[in-house]
Formats: sequence, structure tokens, C-alpha cells
Amino acid sequence: MEDFNFYSPTFFAFGKDRENEAGSLVRRFGGSKVLIHYGGGSVIRSGLLDRVKASLDKENIPYAELGGVKPNPRSGLVYEGIELCRKEGIDFILAVGGGSTIDSSKAIAAGVVYDGDFWDFYSGKLIEKALPIGTILTIAAAGSEGSPDSVITKEEGMFKRGATGDAIRPRFSILNPALTQTLPPYQTACGITDIMAHLYERYLTNTTEVEVTDRLIEGLLLTMIHEGPRVIEDPDNYEARANIMWAGMMAHNNSCGVGRSQDWTSHDIEHELSALYDCAHGAGLAVTLPANFTYVMKHNVMRFAQAAVRVWGCQMDFANPENTARAGIEALRRFFKSIGMPGNFEELGAKEEDIPKMVESLCRGNGRGGSISGFTTLTEEDCANIYRLMI
Repeated sequence: MEDFNFYSPTFFAFGKDRENEAGSLVRRFGGSKVLIHYGGGSVIRSGLLDRVKASLDKENIPYAELGGVKPNPRSGLVYEGIELCRKEGIDFILAVGGGSTIDSSKAIAAGVVYDGDFWDFYSGKLIEKALPIGTILTIAAAGSEGSPDSVITKEEGMFKRGATGDAIRPRFSILNPALTQTLPPYQTACGITDIMAHLYERYLTNTTEVEVTDRLIEGLLLTMIHEGPRVIEDPDNYEARANIMWAGMMAHNNSCGVGRSQDWTSHDIEHELSALYDCAHGAGLAVTLPANFTYVMKHNVMRFAQAAVRVWGCQMDFANPENTARAGIEALRRFFKSIGMPGNFEELGAKEEDIPKMVESLCRGNGRGGSISGFTTLTEEDCANIYRLMI
């Protein structure tokens, strides 16, 4: 195990109707004027936005609003939010929505207190200072409600890139599983896939002797395998949604990733798909993960074989562990299909002729040097081959 620092100060309010505490939590964590940041119709139609406003009114906390966050959140709205916060004297940002809204809020929070272009943080600069953020989660997926990470798409060039820093960990996050019960099955399945990707990309490590975090990851993957089908079959199953929601946070606040190298090449590869086609991130991951894993499996066959045995219940083929590793990858692929996720380029809406464009952006765009690295280093040729495995 490697040496590490781990700081995760987010206060979690978990359970039914906890969104009604938003105002008191903003007050508790120092907010005196709030930007309510959200997406579109669902938080309005459900009455959630009105409940949040009522909670702020109860605490006599003034607020401004900025809606319009889209899946794969865009840089243009971030710039708008930064300008609005400065103009209105905002000192706290409250994200009401899913990972896209939270990521956009984090970008705004970092940009408001920074003299340069916020995109510097999405080009490798560490975020060390930001306005405080609170979240009210409406979909279990990205884990942004507990993480120090954010992903934004820059409209000029359509580069989808990430930023990080403990300064953008939310001060509090309200997690009411009931808020996710109205999600369409497809969105629920996308969230399940994203959570599992966050776990797998930490599991694929070159660090040895990490049994504690291995077992944490395996346990959370088993939870998703159990609860995923239950919630797809019965969207109103509160207990299944509660387990998925907490697993989503645990998967990405990095408690499962400390002391070990991590992968993230699958996320990088998928980001080009969702940037170009505007597909759901989870759907893109469902196609990307099995292809990438198949391609890189021989880098450490036993890592994949261990997951196959411990998570998917495959029998170890000691004479040829590669058979076991492949069986585990195939089990993952079948699981994604069983919950309604796409399995190839055609189902995702992607096109083979766009592979060179995606590879160029992935490996060369936004200052990259011709490859991506994680579990192993992938060249432009490797990335093209992985995309072809998705066809």
C-alpha cells in the first residue's frame, strides 16, 4: 500500500424529506447569500425547487437562481454562473440535481475566486480555493456529492475534462433516496453503470497488498449487482434506492481508492463519446468498460481473474487464469445489458468513421502528449483499437 492523505469533510444528511433542512445547513456552513444552481424541468415539476426556496426563506437567506444545466455540463453556463455570483455577491452555491449540476456548481465555485480562466483547473491546475458548496442529490451516479472532482465540457473544441481539489468537496450533501424514485429506468441504469465504473477504475491498480480497499470495492460491486435489478424491476423500492445512493457516494469519495494507483482510462475514453454524441455518460461507460478491459486484460490477468471470482462468482481456472478473467468481463457485459444499457457503437449512436477524431481529441487535445495513462499506458493506436472493439 502507498502512503496517502485522505480528507473528506462533507456532512451528509441522509433520508426522507431532508431537503427541507437545506436552509439551516446553508446557515450552519456559513452561507449568507446563495446561488441555487439546477438543471431543468424535473426539479421544478416535482416541487423540489420550491421546497428548497421555502427552506432558505425560513432562514432569511437571500438567493439568486441559475438553471439550465445539461447532461455533460458546458463551459458557457459556468462562465455565466461566475459572472452572476460576482455581480450578486454570492458566498455559497447550492446544487440541486445530479452529477452534472454538482460538477457545474464546483466549476463556478472555483472560478468565482480565481483571477484567471476557470478552464485552467480543467487543464491540470489543482483547485485550492473555492466558494463553499452544498448539494441536494436527485440521481445516484456520479458521486460528485462527496468527491473532490468535477467534469466539464469546453464548448470550444468540445473537450470533456476533469478537475480536482479538496476545496470543491461539498460542505454538506442532502441525500434523500425518495427523490430518485421518479427517474426513468434508463437514467437509473446509467447511474448504476457509472457507480460500478468508479469502483472498477479504482480496482484496476498496479499497487500490491491493498486487501482492505480491494474488499471494500468488491463489497460495493456486489451491492450494485444485488440492488440494480431490484430497482429496475421496482422503481419505488426505497430501500434498494437508499443502498444504491450510499454506494454511489462511497464509490467516488475515494475511501476505496486511498493508498493505491488508479486507472481512469475508461472514463477518458468515454468522455470523447459523450462529448461528441452527447450520450449519457453511464451509457457510454457500459460500452467502453468491457472493450477497454478486454484490451488491457493481459497487463495483469490475475487482477481481472480476482474480480471474476470474488464479484461474479466465476470458477478460477488455475491452468489458464485468462479464461477466468474473460468470464468476469463477459459477466459485467451481460449485467449491463440486463439493466437496459447499450452494448456497442450502433446502440450508442456512435460512428466508426469518427474514431480518428475521437482519438485525436483524447490523446492530443487540450495539451495532451499523445497517450493516456492509468492501469497501463495507451497510445493513439491502442485507443483506436479499443474504440473498434466497441463496434
